[in-house]
Amino acid sequence: MKNNLFHTPEGVRDIYTEECARKTEVQNKIHKVFNLYGYKDIQTPTFEFFDIFHKERGSVAAKDMFKFVDRDGNTLVLRPDMTPPIARCIAKYYNEEKMPVRLCYCGNTYTNNSSYQGRLKEITQTGAELVGDSSSDADAEMIALVIDCLLHTGLKEFQVELGQVDFFRGLLLAAGIEKEQEETLRELIENKNYFGVEEFLSQLHMEEHLKKIFLKLPDLFGGAEQLALAKSLAVNETCQKAIERLEKVYQILDYYGFQNYVSFDLGMLSTYKYYTGIIFKGYTYGTGDMIVTGGRYDKLMNQFGKDAAAVGFAIAVDQLMLSLSRQKIEVSIDLVNTMILYHSNSQKIAVPLANHFRNSGLSIQLHRKSLHKSLDEYIAFAKREHIEGILYIDQTGEEIQVWNLAEKTSQSVKLQDLMKEVSS
Repeated sequence: MKNNLFHTPEGVRDIYTEECARKTEVQNKIHKVFNLYGYKDIQTPTFEFFDIFHKERGSVAAKDMFKFVDRDGNTLVLRPDMTPPIARCIAKYYNEEKMPVRLCYCGNTYTNNSSYQGRLKEITQTGAELVGDSSSDADAEMIALVIDCLLHTGLKEFQVELGQVDFFRGLLLAAGIEKEQEETLRELIENKNYFGVEEFLSQLHMEEHLKKIFLKLPDLFGGAEQLALAKSLAVNETCQKAIERLEKVYQILDYYGFQNYVSFDLGMLSTYKYYTGIIFKGYTYGTGDMIVTGGRYDKLMNQFGKDAAAVGFAIAVDQLMLSLSRQKIEVSIDLVNTMILYHSNSQKIAVPLANHFRNSGLSIQLHRKSLHKSLDEYIAFAKREHIEGILYIDQTGEEIQVWNLAEKTSQSVKLQDLMKEVSS
């Protein structure tokens, strides 16, 4: 039983020391970019009422949520998605605001995945939401923000794929496909199951040219040339406008200088129920999953009482960290620079010395030497903690032994001389 206390539940993990510092640094870099684009922070509760993630406005099935009941009998869930809670907040606090609202966040989400899926059940997401702007400029800003964030983390080789759910909806409208059939077809196309799509369509009564277009959808991915091909397949105004929107966004991204990071996938059909227009996903190598998901959700806000268009995205920080590690992209972090080791009778010297160094921006660990531990034990500990140097104030309080562990050198200096050097 005692051994079990050291283990975490399945699907969650501890992150500590250098790994935790690197993750924090990456999140800070992303947050800085958010601020540069004018986005302000928002935090929402870790758990919400179950109804916030209703089927029509959630991204996770009810069976995959962590649910519990409070003392009043309300069903609560650990948030599986950040967007609905933020939509709730905007409807509550910005209901009368007619100008665009820009918010950003960083928090953990929780999904009760099946164990065989091999995914974490708790993940960190950081993202942004732009509410109150229905233009292609807003779509492009979101994608540019994604690209800028990834570049600032050090990532170089990645791609943001753009899709348009309205193109698919236009085809469904032309074909007269029912809701239940739509869900099956959506899943087959999203998984690029060519044979499955062909077999499913063979069972439906629709015009042959529409069947051929549906069969082409999984293949409509690649560069800008796919937009011209998709436009030639547009069967109604809904399809036509969807492609024209992508063309506008692509042009604006050229102004940002980010076109090389963008490709298209007209077969991209998100399982998120609330997306209404452009959708996008970010990919890189070193991870088998996407590192970014996002899109436009113009009808979600209305479900919370505010009639406003919106677009947003989430970066999967854990997947991003995995990619950076496997691509051997170094994340620079500030480690503890120095340990000051002192005897009890030198405390009045050690503490002011540590404060002086800290005020200069150095990270200092203070250790009062135990009578039961040798100097070698402290040196070994410093090496394990990647501490670069040790200042050891001897028992007389007059001499300091300086160890540079990185260069494997040491020297003795008079405390009086060191204090003069520090003061200058």
